[in-house]
Parts: sequence; structure tokens; C-alpha cells
Amino acid sequence: MANVRIDPDGISPPVARFAHGVLAVDAERILHTSGMVPVAPDGTVPGDLAGQAEVVWANVLSVLEEAGMVAADVVSMTTYVVPGQDLAVVMAARDRALGGHLAASTLVVVPELAQPAWLVEVSVVAVA
Repeated sequence: MANVRIDPDGISPPVARFAHGVLAVDAERILHTSGMVPVAPDGTVPGDLAGQAEVVWANVLSVLEEAGMVAADVVSMTTYVVPGQDLAVVMAARDRALGGHLAASTLVVVPELAQPAWLVEVSVVAVA
């Protein structure tokens, strides 16, 4: 099975560290996560964006591990961030969690998330 990046020459390159598309070849398992929120295992929510982004990605990696998958199996992600946040902080946490792996990515600024304390939420699709 292979997840192949698709970045056509006929369009501008991605504006950050992601792929325009990912083609899953001979896929056997597909994982769709819910939105992973910044709630740590002990129920706490960090007060800052960097801490929340780290918790979100730790939660994503935990779900991947439970499914027998790794960060390199992620083919697509959607990130939701509330207004006024430093998007570079969110993308840096993503890049650390994915260890250089590039997947298709959408980032959406939303007015608010389900809980007022939450600043970021991420859902992924992984294929193995």
C-alpha cells in the first residue's frame, strides 16, 4: 500500500507544509477521526494555543496508534482555529507531530469551537 503525494506542476505549490492531494493505492484500512480537541487525559485544557495544539496532536497520535497506524498514514487533515490565533504555532505543532510527513490539509478559522476555552481542533483521515 502506498500513499502518494499529488502536487501537479500546473498549479501553484502549496502555501505551507502540506500536499495538494494524497492518492491511496491498494488501501486496506481507512480511519476517520472525530475532531480531536485540546483536552488532556487528566481532563485539563492548556490555557495557551501552543499547549492546546500539542494536546490535540498527542490525541491524534494516540488514536492512530490504537488503530495500528502511524503519522505517515495520515492522508488528510482539517484544522479549526478560533480568530486571533498565531497560525504558525498551530502549524509547528502539526509539523512536529507528523515528523516531516506531508498530507492534504485544510485550515479553517471558525468563530468558536464547542467549548469556549478551546482554541484549536483537528480531524484526520489515515489510510494504511
